[in-house]
Amino acid sequence: MFKARFWRNFDWILAGITSLLVTIGLVVIYATSLKDAGTVAPADVRNQMVYAVLGLVALVVVARIDYHAWGKFTTWLYFGSLTLLVIVRFAGKTALGGQRWINLGLFQLQPSELSKFVLIIVLAKFFSERYEQMDRVSNLFISLAYVLVPFGLVLAQPDLGTGMVLLVIWVAMVLATPVRKVWLGGMAAGALALLPIVYRVIKPYQRERISTFLNPAANPLGSGYNVVQSTIAVGSGQLFGRGLGAGSQSQLNFLPSQHTDFIFAVLAEKLGFVGAVMLLGLFTGLLVRGATIAWRSRDRFGMFLALGIVAMILFHMFINVGMNIGIMPVTGIPLPFVSYGGTSLLVGMMAIGMLESIATRRKKIEFGS
Repeated sequence: MFKARFWRNFDWILAGITSLLVTIGLVVIYATSLKDAGTVAPADVRNQMVYAVLGLVALVVVARIDYHAWGKFTTWLYFGSLTLLVIVRFAGKTALGGQRWINLGLFQLQPSELSKFVLIIVLAKFFSERYEQMDRVSNLFISLAYVLVPFGLVLAQPDLGTGMVLLVIWVAMVLATPVRKVWLGGMAAGALALLPIVYRVIKPYQRERISTFLNPAANPLGSGYNVVQSTIAVGSGQLFGRGLGAGSQSQLNFLPSQHTDFIFAVLAEKLGFVGAVMLLGLFTGLLVRGATIAWRSRDRFGMFLALGIVAMILFHMFINVGMNIGIMPVTGIPLPFVSYGGTSLLVGMMAIGMLESIATRRKKIEFGS
């Protein structure tokens, strides 16, 4: 009986859009291996297919679990997430200039990706329980403290991009509370005042990325190389693209990180403006479905969960696509469901499963209280 109700209320449009995005990612990752001197091994395509299957299982499992159950374990989830971030800080695998992974043998776990999902649950529980008391400045700072601890650990890896995602999740969720906006304005002004200090303490390569963003042509063969090659790839795709096995920037390996950070540029080169617009249209549909689920949620906990997930996906998409077309600084933020990465894909699918859990339980008359 429950099973029949579950599948009847399942958001098939949301699941279908997610499946299409994952499929597009697999196709583009495969396309990057269609060359003799490829930077992507065929094994990466097979691995991503395995992650996709595991992600689908995770989506269904999380969807079947009543989302309220997650709120009972926020303390364990939060400190478990922090423990993993501490472990990766001292015993993590170093690659691409960052110490961000825990080697589990067959799988490389990236705790910072998992911390985003956990933070959404923790903040949703906090804001839903103290919604009426969010006009107190103490609750505002307590919620911020929940973010700053993992933010500091992630920043030490260093991973500024993921740290920014954590902050954006908090901002999006706290704006949905009756918090006094003047306090947020004061905090924003204080953060802006600290930017010169932050600029001095961040890593030299991070400062270089900011300088490159402001003027990528200043050093086209050095710090500006990635951005220049990415924008060339996007433009060379023209209207309908060069084809999966063609495209000078990807096929001749001018474009770096083709299956991760710059996968959107590869897609634009191979499938053109039409393909890029279709991809962005799918993301828009996914975000609209997520926002609708948040709006229709039967309680505040579900609403905050859905809102945090939508904010996370939106920010990921905006930053990744933005850096591929040169309007945002280069960061290590993947394109959700499309970029290669086991932990990123699994967490993304779990997030969609959470949205499904909220959607299928929005009617009290069918699922009970």
